[in-house]
Amino acid sequence: MSDILLTRVRFQGGRYEALLDAAGPPGLEAVHQGKIIAVAELSAEEGVPNRHRVMLDLPATVLGAGVQVITLRATGSGQVLDRITLLSGDALDEDIRAELALLRDELEMLKHAFRRHCADTAGR
Repeated sequence: MSDILLTRVRFQGGRYEALLDAAGPPGLEAVHQGKIIAVAELSAEEGVPNRHRVMLDLPATVLGAGVQVITLRATGSGQVLDRITLLSGDALDEDIRAELALLRDELEMLKHAFRRHCADTAGR
């Protein structure tokens, strides 16, 4: 079991913020497509031992069409502590519309089955 806990606080405007609970804080790095793209800044949280604030700015180069996954890992052990997933682009719109159409079809099928079940068991 790990003695490192990373709790995401906020991800906004390309800045990732979190709280890190760890004895002797490891370095944190962001990895995208096998390359280290950023290193997190750590600062001690006042009044709480072994807790650190984490701030990491993601570079604009990770933005692109499709699905982009950024992995946050401890530099020493390589342990994955969090993942950031970014979705964008036209292909994604088509995927979401197709998924929504499938969900609507399944909902209609369930409605019909439920109504049939209610009609069949109404006289019992």
